Amino acid sequence: MTPTYGVCFTKAAESVDLKSIIHSDPEIHSGDPVFVGTRVPVRTLIDYIEGGDSLDVFLDNFPSVTRQQAVAFLEEAARKAAPARAPAPH
Repeated sequence: MTPTYGVCFTKAAESVDLKSIIHSDPEIHSGDPVFVGTRVPVRTLIDYIEGGDSLDVFLDNFPSVTRQQAVAFLEEAARKAAPARAPAPH
């Protein structure tokens, strides 16, 4: 059975500035990127997903991260990971 991550990928986050979701500050986790307003490193979300946990499990364990932040980050990561598509020939 394929695990589900409880994430609905939409185009809604395309207009979201990543700086409003994550930031890096040398005073917080030695400058590792964290979700804005938290001390939760974005790497923690990646680790949860890679480990087979659902987004809901991550959010339950880190309630200071909003679902909107997590989904927007995952959507941006998916966009960055997708290969660039050449325009269709006419």
